[in-house]
Amino acid sequence: MPRVKGGYKTRRRRKKRLKLAKGQFGAKSKLFRTATESVDKGQAYAYTGRKHRKRDFRSLWVARINAAVRAHGLTYSRFINALKKAHVTLDRKVLSEMAIHDPNGFEKLAAMAKQGATA
Repeated sequence: MPRVKGGYKTRRRRKKRLKLAKGQFGAKSKLFRTATESVDKGQAYAYTGRKHRKRDFRSLWVARINAAVRAHGLTYSRFINALKKAHVTLDRKVLSEMAIHDPNGFEKLAAMAKQGATA
């Protein structure tokens, strides 16, 4: 079997990996093997980060809704339950935005939920 030297395909593959490692510290941006390890780890972190971002935003929205609802004498879980029973299909992102930017509209929703919780 003949010996294969690093041809242009090998060079292209390595250059692509080193380009992805640009901005890393020290050898991680210069040496192929360490750059490969660094890029693989970074891409794994980026993937899980995209999942965590959704989780983090949902918990932020829940905290905001809970704070706004407690000002009206309800708890978050009772508020959400009452909205579901009243067939209000606003998601938590919209409810959070309403709590911040439209307090009058949110107050009406809270009153509706309070009325539904007592009935």
